[in-house]
Amino acid sequence: MYYRIADFIADWERESQNTVKIFSFIKEGSQKRKVHENVRSLERLAWHIVQTITEMGSRAGLFDKDFLEEESVPETMQGITDAYQRWSRELITVIESRWSDASLDEELNMYGEYWKKGTLLSVLIRHEAHHRSQMTVIMRLLGLPVPGIYGPSKEEWAGMGLPAME
Repeated sequence: MYYRIADFIADWERESQNTVKIFSFIKEGSQKRKVHENVRSLERLAWHIVQTITEMGSRAGLFDKDFLEEESVPETMQGITDAYQRWSRELITVIESRWSDASLDEELNMYGEYWKKGTLLSVLIRHEAHHRSQMTVIMRLLGLPVPGIYGPSKEEWAGMGLPAME
């Protein structure tokens, strides 16, 4: 749970860079491929990450409505990335203008449960990290390189002339 908006924003900005990094490694054309009938495609996971910003944000009263609820998946990863960057910045703007540090202890009805606003901010970050992790597994299955997020990836270890950790 967050107790200070500035702490969330610092984490959100860092995590948003990680999300954009993952998106940038998805080659056009590969984003639509499915590795299994019960596994989302990379574009669906990426778009879900984007849509969650306005979906959770509207449920929490940050946005006046869910602006992406009826929007179709953009045709390109660049389109998804552009939408992500726009709404990621917009999320920061509305949090700064509508919430305060003192309000982070207030509760919201989220999906039939009561979450503190500071908890919602934690969930937003964890939600993205969860789906980014799914995306890296799918990327491996599709033969795409995977960037390191919290440490070097196999490809980055090789680029340093070091063996990848097992």
